[in-house]
Amino acid sequence: MTALETALRDDWGRLLALLVARYRRLDLAEDALGDAFEAAARTWPRDGVPDNPAAWLLTAARRRALDRLRAEGVAAKSLPVLAVEAGVTEEAQRVMADGTRTGEAGAADERLRLVLLCAHPSLAPEAGAALTLRLVLGVPTADIARLFLVPTATMAARLTRARKRLAGEAFAVPTGPELRARVSAVADIAYLAFTAGYAPGSGEDVVRAAEAGEALRLVRVLREVAPADSRDDLDALLALMLLQHSRRDARVTPGPDGPALVLLPDQDRSRWHADEVTEALGLLLPLARSAPSTPYLLQALIAAEHATAPTAADTDWTRVAGWYAELEALTGSPVVRLNRAVAVAEADGPDAGLRLLDGLELPGHRLPAVRGELLARAGRDAEAAAALDAALLACGNAAEAAHLRRRRADLP
Repeated sequence: MTALETALRDDWGRLLALLVARYRRLDLAEDALGDAFEAAARTWPRDGVPDNPAAWLLTAARRRALDRLRAEGVAAKSLPVLAVEAGVTEEAQRVMADGTRTGEAGAADERLRLVLLCAHPSLAPEAGAALTLRLVLGVPTADIARLFLVPTATMAARLTRARKRLAGEAFAVPTGPELRARVSAVADIAYLAFTAGYAPGSGEDVVRAAEAGEALRLVRVLREVAPADSRDDLDALLALMLLQHSRRDARVTPGPDGPALVLLPDQDRSRWHADEVTEALGLLLPLARSAPSTPYLLQALIAAEHATAPTAADTDWTRVAGWYAELEALTGSPVVRLNRAVAVAEADGPDAGLRLLDGLELPGHRLPAVRGELLARAGRDAEAAAALDAALLACGNAAEAAHLRRRRADLP
């Protein structure tokens, strides 16, 4: 990874937050920072990487913002030129003097402001997720479009609408219950983006692990800047995402028709990332002892059971089914009921799992796919074939459809 790529990954959100805090204009801050990165791409290969890349970028962005304000005729009225130029130099010196790369004092607060702004209640969760990835992490629009299964032009338009909707909103940190609610909203946004990477509804990809990894990085940023009373749930969410992300290399395998899906029981567990599993378990241990049950904690405990079982056969499915029952009681989610049915079927047989599916309604292909699998295990081949056919009609993902066709072909 080049120095510029490292700066984009590590410093984009922090620098953008500092610029928005100073100029109170999201469009101006984002354009100025983009110009600074473009300038770095031209000059660093020729002149060498500066001692503190973040300070260089911040200085360049500040100067470009000032130039734009002058061109708009705003600087003379609201930002005296000498004061702004002095601020550019002074802040660059503070950043350069900071060897920890965390920026000036208060930068964490500014990052929190930016993160919470992207989770504004006026934005739909999907728009908030896309805008957060773009502004806080600097993920390119094309990659966000790929994550959410839309053309790049469509995502660019969505991001533009989201920015306009936020125009004029207060760049401020709420307090009390409102702050906790907004932090929770950001966590949900990050997990929405993460699950989109590991459950693509259409297209050729089996998974989109790189984009899901960006959503995981967002949770790390949120943990850095969020208030202490939100830490337990964020630790649980990070543990959950680490455990799921640790399996990325084992989720697919080359096939004659392209990458093929590998289900959890069939994955090569030696390819799981042990360091990520260890980090996740370290986060979970104190939570399992004392923290109250939350949806993220229960999901993380389920993922940990899979991660710590030496083989699929060693999984304690009774324990997993119990956690799913508790999770369903908390959420009422039909997706949780579907997953609970799978766990109950493993623990008590396919008929027990099928009973949990009675009356369940869920759009898409996953409900008929699970029903078909359980019917096949119960020896009800004709019903299983009909269910798998229904799943194939509803499935838009090429790799999952190929798996369903293979399973359908296995039936008598």
